[in-house]
Amino acid sequence: MIRIDNHLGTIELSSGYLSALIGHTATSCFGVVRMNPAGATQGVKTAVLRFDSIDNGVKVYAPKESGSIIIDLHITVMYGVNISAITDSIRNKVRYVVESETGLSVKKVNVFVDAMENG
Repeated sequence: MIRIDNHLGTIELSSGYLSALIGHTATSCFGVVRMNPAGATQGVKTAVLRFDSIDNGVKVYAPKESGSIIIDLHITVMYGVNISAITDSIRNKVRYVVESETGLSVKKVNVFVDAMENG
């Protein structure tokens, strides 16, 4: 749960909503084949449920007293595309969408390319 306090009151965003928003935004970028599980918990969830959920590969951290969030993304990209261009595009798009939709400040977006495959 992410909490935002302002002069009108408190806004709470569920981590499920935020992860789904980020996952949908990242997978809509050119060159992204799919999201990969980030950590053991997501890996077990994917193996047990036998399908990839939209929040697969997304980790969101909200450091105390920083007022901003850090996002980690684990992706598979298409073979033959410029990885640097794809990761820059993902960083910019995710930062823009999260900041415009939620009002949260995004400190950093880390993109980890775990694999490449023919899309």
